[in-house]
Amino acid sequence: MKIYLDNCCFNRPFDDQTQLKIHLESQAKLFIQHKIISKEHQLVWSFILEYENSQNPYEIRKNTIIKWKDLASEIILQKEEIIRIAEKLNAMGIKSKDALHVACAVFSDCDYFITTDRKLLNIRIKEIKINNPIDFVIEMEG
Repeated sequence: MKIYLDNCCFNRPFDDQTQLKIHLESQAKLFIQHKIISKEHQLVWSFILEYENSQNPYEIRKNTIIKWKDLASEIILQKEEIIRIAEKLNAMGIKSKDALHVACAVFSDCDYFITTDRKLLNIRIKEIKINNPIDFVIEMEG
């Protein structure tokens, strides 16, 4: 199964863990990472993930997250088709960077786009299933 984790998902374990929802999403995200390491899921990385991560002012977070690029089974580079998909998503009200993330996942034929962004979780598009880490784990593990 091919999955795409967006930047907010990668950053979730660094957020305030005293909030129950954030803690549970972090644990689910760490479980998903274990599945990637054990090759049960394929991780897709992208140029927009790399760009956003490079803008992270926290060196420890930035350096921890970039290591996932090496574990990705596929790295998506910027292409005109991705920009076209992102423009359509942007026209639906999705912010530009978020639209690029979703467009990369759609372009790569990912099965799931995993995010903790509430606005993205409320978007429904036919090309990909958008889930938060908790719901993804529940769907996969039963």
